[in-house]
This record gives sequence, structure tokens and C-alpha cells, in this order.
Amino acid sequence: MIDLTPLDVRKKKGDFRKGIRGYEVPEVDGFLDMVAERMEELVRENTQLREKEAHLSELLDNFRGREQAMNEALVGAQQLRAEIRSQTERDSELMLREAKAEGERLVNAARGEVEQLREELRRVQTQRDRFLRGYRNFLEGQLGEVALEEERVVRSRAGELDSELNEPGDD
Repeated sequence: MIDLTPLDVRKKKGDFRKGIRGYEVPEVDGFLDMVAERMEELVRENTQLREKEAHLSELLDNFRGREQAMNEALVGAQQLRAEIRSQTERDSELMLREAKAEGERLVNAARGEVEQLREELRRVQTQRDRFLRGYRNFLEGQLGEVALEEERVVRSRAGELDSELNEPGDD
């Protein structure tokens, strides 16, 4: 295909040979002017369309770049979410293990304290039992002495009464 410009069409005026029964020169020249004008319009329109296409291609490239960046950001966010979830699970498992260990330590400490308190209670009960036995023995001893003292008093009074009864002559 031959590249034909509006200038080429305008220069063609007068290049046609004139024949006996040829075309009317003014009509051909008018048609060539009209063709050249239409070609100029088409060239301008084609230039505008190419510029618009270049601009749209640039916009499309920008949008594709943004889309790629958004996809990368989305993938990054998904990876970050997965990492955060994984880290959170690890942290919660660690906290659970630590809490269980602390709970076991506290339970063991409480059991130790309970055992110490039981031992202290046994010791105190043993001391109380010893005290009560000792106090009972003391009281029984005191009661024995009181009984002896009462018996002495009774004998002493009985002896006085006997002597009063046996004394002659006060009547």
C-alpha cells in the first residue's frame, strides 16, 4: 500500500493528462481538494486517536501496576495474617503451658502448706493431749490430797469427839 498524504493529493492537480473526452478539470480539482481536506481530517483524527490510545495505554499500564501492587499487598497482608495467627497460637500455647506450670506449682505449694499445717495440727494435738493428761494427773493428785485432807479432818474431828465423849466429868 502506498502512503498518500493530503499534500500528495494537492500536488496531483494539473498532473492529469487532458484528453478529448476527459474529465472536467475544475470538477477533478474540486474533488481532489475535497479528498485532501477529508484526508487532513482523517490524519488529524488518526493522530488524536493515537494520542488517546497512548494515553489510555499509559492509564492501563498504571492500573495494571496498581493492580499488581494491590495483589502484592493483598498477598503480603494474607501472609502477615497467617504469621500473626501462627504467632498468636504459639503465644497462647506458651501462655497456657506457663499457666499450667504456675498452677501446678501453686497446687504443689498449697499441698505442702496443707501438709505442714496438718503436721502442726498433729503436734499441737499431741501437746494438748500431753497437757490434758498432765493436768488430769495434777488434778487427780490434788483430789487425792484433798481426799486425804478430808479424811484427816474427819479423823481429827472423830478423835476430838471421842475424847470429848470419854472425858469424865464435865457434865
